[in-house]
Amino acid sequence: MTELCDLTACQLLAGYRSGDFTPVDAARAVLDRIEVVQPGVNAFVRVGAEEAMAQAEASTRRWRSGGPQGLLDGVPVTVKDILLMRGGPTYRGSKSVSGEGAWDEDAPSVARLREHGAVFVGKTTTPEFGWKGVTDSPRHGVTRNPYDLTRTSGGSSGGSAAAVALGAGPLSLGTDGGGSVRIPASFCGIFALKPTYGRVPLYPASAFGTLAHVGPMTRDAADAALMMDVISGPDPRDWSQLARSAVSHRDGLGDGVKGLRIAFSPTLGGQVAVRPAVAAAVRDAVGRLAELGAYIEETEPPLTDPVAAFHTLWFSGAARVAEHLGREQRALLDPGLREIVEEGERYSALDYLAAVDVRMDLGRRMGLFHEHYDLLVTPTMPITAFGAGVESPRGSGHRRWTGWTPFTYPFNMTQQPAATVPCGTDEDGLPIGVQLVAARHADALVLRAAHALYEAGAGVGRPGLPG
Repeated sequence: MTELCDLTACQLLAGYRSGDFTPVDAARAVLDRIEVVQPGVNAFVRVGAEEAMAQAEASTRRWRSGGPQGLLDGVPVTVKDILLMRGGPTYRGSKSVSGEGAWDEDAPSVARLREHGAVFVGKTTTPEFGWKGVTDSPRHGVTRNPYDLTRTSGGSSGGSAAAVALGAGPLSLGTDGGGSVRIPASFCGIFALKPTYGRVPLYPASAFGTLAHVGPMTRDAADAALMMDVISGPDPRDWSQLARSAVSHRDGLGDGVKGLRIAFSPTLGGQVAVRPAVAAAVRDAVGRLAELGAYIEETEPPLTDPVAAFHTLWFSGAARVAEHLGREQRALLDPGLREIVEEGERYSALDYLAAVDVRMDLGRRMGLFHEHYDLLVTPTMPITAFGAGVESPRGSGHRRWTGWTPFTYPFNMTQQPAATVPCGTDEDGLPIGVQLVAARHADALVLRAAHALYEAGAGVGRPGLPG
């Protein structure tokens, strides 16, 4: 029998509705699972067992009276420790952040979850200020991969990805400024969506500006669509938010991919070296889409690697993060973060605006590309999870994390919706992800195609429990 902590949010809600089990049962199962997995994986910076059980008990009373509070009443969720969640500090992985203060405000996405009755079980790990594509920080240490504890979970939402993969809550809130929900989701064998920029309100604004998106990390696309209906609710604190979607993200979720025009780019025109196991698994996923009735054309998007412009934007954001820190506080920072802060401080306003020009041109070219193609499909990552505790794979020649994430950060530049779906494993049993990208505002189309892959059997086996 499947344990409650291994069910999806949709399955939990069906069980609450039928009376087969309660939110108290689910919360207790998730908290028990966290006790088992946390020592080995280190996915959490804080677990609020008492608060979670109190929320679950209140939810159980509502379900028994026939009046659930919202779409996610009683569903256990976790929140990346970049986003504010009232009741405790948001350390952002940094020793430079003081835990003192009231900490009485929720980020918009957290507030929407709370309004819909979600049960908050804890905050998940992040690298310092979410600056890199793996999850380790001076404050909280290394977060490891559920499939192999010697490997990285990816990042920067690595704690969330590991938690979802291991049954420590079916839903998690992550942030993505250059791949930070998609990278760890691919490495940990779960689903993640980076929505169109502004679709999910964000406050406080990210120092990395409009590169940073908030998105769902879940077991499948159906759960993500449900979660999007909640977290995309408007919030007056975000001046750049989009208007509320006129339809549910679940509308048309089961319509399939028949007739869709899909561009498949296995290497971005030869710009990326992809491991053979990854290439084969992604090609199989594309073949599955063709079997489901999509029109597939192997072609290349009009992208040249924007890494220099991305670095200008990203490193400038890092400099902004550290701007208020004194010498002693800066000494506490992750050494790699200190390096990019110093580089970011050397850029001029003209350098920054030149990078914005590159970004706008990328957006223009991809907008025209999607006049001809409904979706672009690529590998999410060219590799699988590598050794934990380093920014880049040893021996790769890459100094910065952007060297091994070439499929993800371009679509933060263009603000397009992009998701990763698990599509197989390599020879070591490590998950592989396929990335689905659509035009801006076409989030529902990404979810629909991802759901079609799940319905056709996409996914990977669940990891064993550490220890």
